[in-house]
Amino acid sequence: MLASRLNKLLSGAWRPQRRHLNLALQGGGAHGAFTWGVLDQLLEDGRIVIGGVSGTSAGAVNAVMLADGLAHGGPVGARERLADFWRAASLGGSLPELQRAVVERLFPLLPQRATLPWFGDLARFLSPYDLNPLNINPLKDLIERFVDFERIRSGDRNLFITATNVLTGEPRIFARHEVTPEVVMASACLPLMFRAVEIEGVPYWDGGYSGNPVVLPFLESGSCADILIVQINPRERAKLPTTASEIMTRMNEITFNAPLIAELRALELSGARRTRLHRIVMDDIPFDARSKLKVDFEFFLSLRKRGQRAARRFLDTHFNDIGRRSTIDLMLPAETEPA
Repeated sequence: MLASRLNKLLSGAWRPQRRHLNLALQGGGAHGAFTWGVLDQLLEDGRIVIGGVSGTSAGAVNAVMLADGLAHGGPVGARERLADFWRAASLGGSLPELQRAVVERLFPLLPQRATLPWFGDLARFLSPYDLNPLNINPLKDLIERFVDFERIRSGDRNLFITATNVLTGEPRIFARHEVTPEVVMASACLPLMFRAVEIEGVPYWDGGYSGNPVVLPFLESGSCADILIVQINPRERAKLPTTASEIMTRMNEITFNAPLIAELRALELSGARRTRLHRIVMDDIPFDARSKLKVDFEFFLSLRKRGQRAARRFLDTHFNDIGRRSTIDLMLPAETEPA
């Protein structure tokens, strides 16, 4: 009897502590591979229990891959699902030939693996209604192949996907029971690259313009109070942008961070003290806006490694803070080290 109790105590002593986290995943095109790395490390660590997930644009894609992977095969299944998706989405991946031709046209690459500079100029004169008359969206079929949306809708994990109503400019937050491939496509619909996605007669563009990502729905859902924000667009830059490319990049970063900053300020003003916020940011990395269009797998892998390292640093520094206190000040820059 004594030996049995001792064994139980010893086994309990070696059992890893577990912490519950909601995840809020920001959008950022190909830079979403950084979030893939963060998720992969959280899943591999074994001490993190993932609760609800909100996502926008590339964050929405990662969110549905994560949610369905967890529902189907637990953490191991989720890691495999994310890896398989990012491999298939890369140049040379497993898209059908016609869709691959569209990808290569929309995301053209030079031998040096840099996107062609004329794409942005071309988009000033030709809309996606001109460039893609068949309205082929290669991402939609790829997501449908990897995700069982019925399984997601019938599950119990909170899931929030944000898109922007083109006509009103307001965010539309789709809850788990509403999520379809069209909802994910709406959330990731860059206006100069794809036609607006219509859902119930309403046209939607990328959710990054209005909620990138959303945090407040977690409070309304009554889920656990800890929220980890994975922020792809850098909060700060060390120097003033002076070239046209640098200025455009910083403009985009500010634009796509603005909804998140507004939501965090609303949290501060509402006095939601029970909410504990944490953040991992892809900061101070020498990528510009054009690199968000890169689709070669080596680039994805480099971002995944950065995400894994950033997640390990976060866990090393703040694991014991989860469930106890916020590790960022809502009104001040985050404490998380650059990725």
